[in-house]
Amino acid sequence: MRPFTRRPVVGILSSLILSMMGVAASAQTAWPTKPVKILVPFAPGGTTDILARAIAPDLSKAFGQQFVIENKGGAGGNLGAEIVAKSPGDGYTLLMGTVGTHGINRALYAKLPYDPFKDFAPITLVAGVPNVMVVNAEKAAAQKISTVNDFIKYAKANPGKLNMASSGNGTSIHLAGELFKSQTGIFMAHIPYRGSGPALLDLAAGNMDVMFDNLPSAMQLIKAGKIKALAVTSSQRSAALPDLPTVEEAAGLKGFEASSWFGLLAPAGTPPDVVSRIQQEVAKSLASAAMKERLATLGAIPSGNTPAQFAALIESEHKKWAEVVKASGAKVD
Repeated sequence: MRPFTRRPVVGILSSLILSMMGVAASAQTAWPTKPVKILVPFAPGGTTDILARAIAPDLSKAFGQQFVIENKGGAGGNLGAEIVAKSPGDGYTLLMGTVGTHGINRALYAKLPYDPFKDFAPITLVAGVPNVMVVNAEKAAAQKISTVNDFIKYAKANPGKLNMASSGNGTSIHLAGELFKSQTGIFMAHIPYRGSGPALLDLAAGNMDVMFDNLPSAMQLIKAGKIKALAVTSSQRSAALPDLPTVEEAAGLKGFEASSWFGLLAPAGTPPDVVSRIQQEVAKSLASAAMKERLATLGAIPSGNTPAQFAALIESEHKKWAEVVKASGAKVD
């Protein structure tokens, strides 16, 4: 009988380890084997859509599969968020979530068809943006409105005559307007749309009077002179429009702040390695000089943080906006 030695055991263990490494490697490279859908829960033309379409080409190039944008607007982003929440956690359906879908809506809606915490795996924050108070340019000129205080004065002198557009119930665009109404004591009828794109078109056409839109989606119309920017709703001025005051500066509304953010999420149960790989490629895309320049012109601040950091942001934003919703009295049944 041959004496027992460790050499065969070592050889067997080595083979097993190499085999396991091979399985792990093949499991990681098995995704994606088909196109990946990024669902945007608003109509085309808004900031959510703009940012999703900005990063999709780099993800397609990095993974060798198309990352396709699908717009599914409705219910302040809830319709699209619910679709992703109920999709398989296989990495083939992602959500471009917002401060509305994951920071505001749980406090605003009596019944939410998804759980923003339990039903999703946060991937990364893509960008943060200020909102901007914009009015129809022709109407503003006719009514001699050039500042926030001019607008407030006109609104108080013409109660019930102003319509406020938004990208949908529960969005930061809606809540910024509600916060403005509560702090100024003016009334404006809220008209929700399925996204910023159609709302902005109606504002530019003169069918709406005011909107507190995300800066990136409003920027082109501001530069074209179709709509007039009165102030940004963030706590600090935007580098994209440095001469534009904040609402707090312009009207003395202390503590007024309503900014937005946008980030990628996957359904709960998505493999952690898939989540990690997507986050790394998004971060790489956002760090490129070309992307930084592109987003800067839109007034967006790129991020690309880790899944854990994004999850912490979602939790803190939910707490913050729950207080804003309570203070504003806004509710959606």
